[in-house]
Formats: sequence, C-alpha cells, structure tokens
Amino acid sequence: MSAIYLLRRALLFSLALLCGCQQSTAPPLDQQLYIWQRQWTTAHAEALAQSRADFSTLRVLALQTYPQGGWRRAQIDGALLQRDGRPLIAVVRLDGQLKHLDPVDTTARILQMIADWQALGLTLAGVEIDHDAGTARLPAYREFLLGLRQALPASLKLSITALPAWLDSPELAALLAAVDSSVLQVHAVSRPELGLFDPVQARHWAERWSRITRQPFYLALPAYGIALLPGEGGAPLVESEVPIERVGQRRELMADPQQLATLASQLRAEPPPHLAGLIWFRLPLKGDRRAWSLTTLGAVARGEQLHSRLALNLSNQQGLYDIVVSNDGNLDGTLPQRVTLAVSQCVAADGLNGYAVQQTPGQLSFSRLRDGRLPAGAERTLGWARCTHIDQGGSHVFP
Repeated sequence: MSAIYLLRRALLFSLALLCGCQQSTAPPLDQQLYIWQRQWTTAHAEALAQSRADFSTLRVLALQTYPQGGWRRAQIDGALLQRDGRPLIAVVRLDGQLKHLDPVDTTARILQMIADWQALGLTLAGVEIDHDAGTARLPAYREFLLGLRQALPASLKLSITALPAWLDSPELAALLAAVDSSVLQVHAVSRPELGLFDPVQARHWAERWSRITRQPFYLALPAYGIALLPGEGGAPLVESEVPIERVGQRRELMADPQQLATLASQLRAEPPPHLAGLIWFRLPLKGDRRAWSLTTLGAVARGEQLHSRLALNLSNQQGLYDIVVSNDGNLDGTLPQRVTLAVSQCVAADGLNGYAVQQTPGQLSFSRLRDGRLPAGAERTLGWARCTHIDQGGSHVFP
C-alpha cells in the first residue's frame, strides 16, 4: 500500500470527522412586538426603551373600524417612535363583523394614514391588515388585498393577520400569494372559556400553515390575560384592557409563560419551513394588570430559564416596620398565601393591599384574602407593625 494512498485516506478521514462535528443550525427566529393601545401614555417611553434589545420590529395599531363605531385612529406618539428607530409596521384592524368592506374607502383611509405618519417623520416598513374574515369571504378579501397592493408604495411590504380556521379553505393559497407575508394568530381563536392558548394545537397549525404558504410567515403569540364575566344568554363577556362595568365573578385567564417558553424553544430548534419569527401580543406598560411584565416577556424571548423568587423586605423607622414582599426572579408569580414574622413586643399591626394580620405570642401572620399577581421585579406592601424587634431570619414566606 503506497504512502500516497495512505495519506489520501487520512485526509478523507479527517474531512469526514470535521464534517461530522459541524452542526447545521437554523437562523435565529426574529422576534417582534405588537403595540395595541389606542391612547399612548408616558409609560410607552419606558416600555419601548426596555424592549429594544430583545425585539427587532414594532407592529403598531394605527387604524380601526367597527360595525357600529366607524373608523378610529390610534393616537400614537410619533416623536417617540421616531427616536426609537426600529422598523415600523402599521396595523389596520378591520372588524370581522363588518357586513360590507368598502375597498375604495378603506384603501383611501389607509393611504391617508400612511401620509400622516410620514408627515410625523416616520418611515414605515410595511402595513398589516388584521381582518377576521369568514372563509366564505376570502375571495373578496383577496381582491381587496390585490387592489391595496397596487395602491401602496412599492417600498412597503403588505402582510395580513391570518386565522387557523382558514386552513381548510381551498382559497387560502391564493390569498397568501397576494401578500408578502402572513401572521398566523394562534391565541384567542377558540371559545374564551376554553382558554387563551393551546401550545400543541399552535404547533400543529404552524406545521400545516408551512405546507401551504410559499411566503414567510410569523406566529402571533400571547403575553397577556383576560377576565371572563357572566353575560346574558350564557355566553361570557371578555374583559381585557378596558374594564367592563358589570356585577359578577371574574374568572381570570393568563397565558402561561412556561408553556410559551417551551414552544418558542421548540420552534427555534426545529422551525417549520417558511417560519420567519414570533410576534408577541402585546407590549406591556407599567401597571398593566393583564399582561406579562416586560421582564418575563424578555426572558421568554431570550430563552432563559424562568423562575419566581419571593423575598421578604423589612424597613424599620423607630420601631415602625413596613412588611414588603418582592419577586426577585424573572417570572411573574402570585402573591404569597401567608407571611409569618418572628416578633417581640408588638403593640399594633395591620394588613394592607388584600392582606389580613393575626397576632399570637411571638408571631405575626399576614394572610392573603384574595388572589393577586406579583410581577417579576415588583414588590407589594403587605402591612405594617409597631414592634420592639422583628427577626427576619425567623420569618417565612409561604407561596
């Protein structure tokens, strides 16, 4: 056996080992955010600043129309968006209950909105149409989109929000061919009482969608909660951002960050064909009681391990203690059921913010009277006590 032959075999073996060690990795999934408030507040500035590192693009509610209410513009902060600098996609919400969609008037209003945004110094990357059309109306919807595509500036991409119910329509492929991309909404698509989200069903829908579309698509994922109230005729009323004035028990539903984190990890590892990214609904503002905190949303987007970590904090001003519990983890959690304090010579104590206090020799016990959330990075004062001493090392927090 010649030396040249042996050298050639050694080289081929080395190349085989090298190729075997290299792992083909899919490109990371893009992550974007919906901003869905019609009235912008000062809280938007902080939320945008904190979200910049994790989310590439902002999809901003711009224009809505309702069967009874007509057209409404979102009152955005153009200067704030201009300073933010991320790509912008204006979202136009066309209610699915509209009996008739006037394509000429709708197109004109969209073009006027674009012109008004440009006058504010904003450069749009695209327009998204959010229309829950019934499957029987998909051909007419496609004709509207083709007309809108012709009217839009060539520089703007056109996308649509899409529903899993369209998967069984023979018109779906033609509809998707009329736009540059689609956003498959996999949350809040079933009856509210069945919950906001099913991760197994969402993955199944995404796989089916990927076999039909030839264009990039995104998944719209939930980072929020709703409340169900008793309604007339048995159908529940859904309360989200806007409170509903109605007497009755509220059943709170919140998308589970752990479920969404698992799904996002699976999609990053094995993305279906044509899946371009994830879009989270919605940007949470400070004090938003029906949305994940931005800390939790960012941790899920980054693929971090999630954990809540409750901590007890006592502040003492000349024997007057404030009892505060904080969540020092990255996962929104629930308020503790009970907090017990090892105390000496307490002359007075009281519970606050939904807690009641009970005093026994050497101990104060603060018990939760109603359910409540403790967002990641937040704290809650449970009560106060006037004591000679509180031993924090002998105190306990019960989740």
